[in-house]
Amino acid sequence: MNKKREKDWFKNRGYIHFTNKTPLVDKKKILNYVKNSKKVALHSFSPLIFKEIKQRRYKESDFNGVKRRSHKKIKKEQIISNTKIREILYATHIDAHIYSYYSQKIITPKYESTLKTNLKLSEAVTAYRQIETECGLKFKNNIHFAKEVFSEIKKRENCVALVLDIENFFPSLNHKKLKLAWAKILGCKSLPKDHYNIFKSATRFSYVKLNDLKIKNGHFDEKRIAENRKKGKDTFFDNIKELIDSDVIIHKNQKKDNNKKLQGIPQGLPISALLANIYMLSFDETIINKLTEKHNIFYRRYSDDIVVLCEENQIEFVEDFIINQVKKIHLTISKEKTEKILFKKHNNRLQSFKIKKDKTLQFNFPLNYLGFEFYGYQTLIKSKNLAQFYRNMKQSVKRKHKRVEKVKEKYLLDEAPIFKRKVYRLYSFKGIKSRKLPVKGKDYEKKFRGNYIRYAYRASEELEAPEIKRQLRNHWKILQNTLKKYEFSNVDKD
Repeated sequence: MNKKREKDWFKNRGYIHFTNKTPLVDKKKILNYVKNSKKVALHSFSPLIFKEIKQRRYKESDFNGVKRRSHKKIKKEQIISNTKIREILYATHIDAHIYSYYSQKIITPKYESTLKTNLKLSEAVTAYRQIETECGLKFKNNIHFAKEVFSEIKKRENCVALVLDIENFFPSLNHKKLKLAWAKILGCKSLPKDHYNIFKSATRFSYVKLNDLKIKNGHFDEKRIAENRKKGKDTFFDNIKELIDSDVIIHKNQKKDNNKKLQGIPQGLPISALLANIYMLSFDETIINKLTEKHNIFYRRYSDDIVVLCEENQIEFVEDFIINQVKKIHLTISKEKTEKILFKKHNNRLQSFKIKKDKTLQFNFPLNYLGFEFYGYQTLIKSKNLAQFYRNMKQSVKRKHKRVEKVKEKYLLDEAPIFKRKVYRLYSFKGIKSRKLPVKGKDYEKKFRGNYIRYAYRASEELEAPEIKRQLRNHWKILQNTLKKYEFSNVDKD
């Protein structure tokens, strides 16, 4: 029997930072520190490390009236890349423990208590929460959340799915509103000193760019890191003073609103997601009270992605209402990402139509939601996610081959073994099942991470969509052809 696992605030983060890692044996000592509100109130938070995650996107774009799929688009009369860039900032280990403890042990219980006062409100907010499944043995994930929306569409049959996205969500949060919402959740007029110190660290933060730490021909100073490790410090610098005295630039949060006041919080902190939900609480309550309760509008919000289901004659009213409510909390809806998908019976089956700007309908255009494409009569994995899976597969095989070629060159070998176990585990049906491995004479069930095939099979069953499995029916053939291309051993040549 599967048992749901509660999140542990103490997490062993593997990355190297400006302060040392905290092993599991130090958990009790760290707990005593983070539970001491006076110490947290005086805690000096270290600079964050900033990095960018780039995701190349191939999507339909408008080129002077001509629609075509491309990696580029025209914006403000300039051709720019479609690449999606996520800015991630992560904290030192001790700072992360403080964020994590306050998030999970202090603030989340109060936030959840607020949501439980209204069942429809609790059901509407899905992201960054641990929501039990009906059996009570697991927590819901994207598959469950997508199923709720798709099932509601099937139930209503004739309806419109209005999909809206908030622009620059985390970097645009208003600090004054966040502070007030935070205090309200705690039941206080103003933030206590320890909470206020954490608030300051998440709004007036400083950071160092990860690339600026690569000071040796585009690489980290491995010699210095090795010397620090000999001292028992898994850090970039011996101490914070050494960082301050170095030539590495320490940046400060410079994102400002129209009134030239600081705004935004870093995406990547253990507390950021919770703060974003708290910030949106007043908006969520308004939508439930004014739209769901009064007009039977189905509402779901997953972080900055909003989906509502309404009647065709309610579209303009609902869209205008949401746009105005978002403006009241100093945020903006992205017009570019707004979509309206009409669902209605056509040829004896539920069919999807995109409502274009000129009010015309585009036949068989799906609702894209949480990694799935819903057409009414069928559900598929999002095509770009599937393409990304195959791209990752091929790049992984290519990297393994490259490493083996270097080994052959270094040791003057004609042949060198190429191990495919990890490739199979990550990119084939062979990795969908857990296996038991002996550890000190005992067996334990190994949890495999990142197997997309396993996730897709689970989605196929949960969504009652066998067509998802059909999408992946050629994955083994594609993997084998890729292995052949790079002359992997033990692969059939015929």
